[in-house]
Amino acid sequence: MQTAVNLAAHIEERLLLRNEILEDFFSQQARTLAIACREMSERFLKGGRLLAFGRGPYSTDAQHVSVEFVHPVIVGKRALPALDLSSLLRPWLDAILRPEDIVMGFGPPEGDPEVWAALESAEARGAMTFALPGPSGSYALKAVTQDPFIHQELVEIFYHTLWETVHVFLEHRELGQDVGQAEFLYPFLGQKKQETAGIVEDVAASIQMKVRDDTRLRTRLATEQSEQIGAAALAIRERLLRGGKLILFGNGGSATDANDWAMDCVLPPAGYETIPAISLSMEPANITALANDVGVEVIFLRQLLAHAKPQDVAIGISTSGGSRNIVMALEEARKRNLLTVALLGNDGGEIYRRGLVDHPIIVRSDYIPRIQEVQASAYHVLRETLEVLRHGHA
Repeated sequence: MQTAVNLAAHIEERLLLRNEILEDFFSQQARTLAIACREMSERFLKGGRLLAFGRGPYSTDAQHVSVEFVHPVIVGKRALPALDLSSLLRPWLDAILRPEDIVMGFGPPEGDPEVWAALESAEARGAMTFALPGPSGSYALKAVTQDPFIHQELVEIFYHTLWETVHVFLEHRELGQDVGQAEFLYPFLGQKKQETAGIVEDVAASIQMKVRDDTRLRTRLATEQSEQIGAAALAIRERLLRGGKLILFGNGGSATDANDWAMDCVLPPAGYETIPAISLSMEPANITALANDVGVEVIFLRQLLAHAKPQDVAIGISTSGGSRNIVMALEEARKRNLLTVALLGNDGGEIYRRGLVDHPIIVRSDYIPRIQEVQASAYHVLRETLEVLRHGHA
């Protein structure tokens, strides 16, 4: 039987385990990634697009990388063309691929032969390819862990890094301007246009800096909130034993994390128990109908009204802690006596200040990509902990 103390110790250990694995990988790959980003920027300038796909839980990585490129969160960054083709992978890719495109395929640590075949076909037609992981491609990631959750977290940092760094090369090459509100990330860039070859080393160093920022945030999460994560897991387990389900929701990149968490429950790693879970962020028809006919603030609330039972668990994900549609759904969940959990950023925002959830888990940063990367560690470890509780031991 797990006590709260040794459960928290287990969670802290699992969170800290990630730091060395991730820092080692990116310290070895930073320069290669910087060079890859330079080629990606050249392809975007030639009219190329990012086409991404994966199957099962790995389709959520395709969703996530697409939204990052189309909807840059750093104010003033241009929207770059990106699509998630996961729903009809090969036919869609074959129909729309152009030689200048960039193609990114996601899969589990052991890889996915169907994804590899699509990437091989795309490369033969001239596309730049990223196999994440895979045996071949313009960039072929060799999995450094067989843990599917840590692998996914590494890949999320990977494509966040690509997205951030491509913009550096784009603006440096095309405009010769500074990098706007992201300037603090790239102090080596000045006001005058420079040749991109000269900044590869500096960009590589900035990639390693981002991963060290993650280490600092993840360590703080482990030190300060392992007990909170353990308490959330115990409360969720109790609701599941009463016949409850998880109801997850978030916006943008957090929507893809909600989708990933739900899929990790219904299609879990081998040996894990299946857990009933739904993601309200995975319903484009419902979301667009509600946003168009009523307003974006009710896109989760109205779905929650349709699905929620008193024994359920409502889980909101918000990097700001103040997204209006997340706030309204959590308010309704509390009225209906659901257990409420939230993954939050910054200082927890309105959701934390108003005490809208039973279990707030906060990554204390104001920079969205780093928040999301550490939130991924938090919900994966919470998912692992539900297995620990099922078996009664770590």
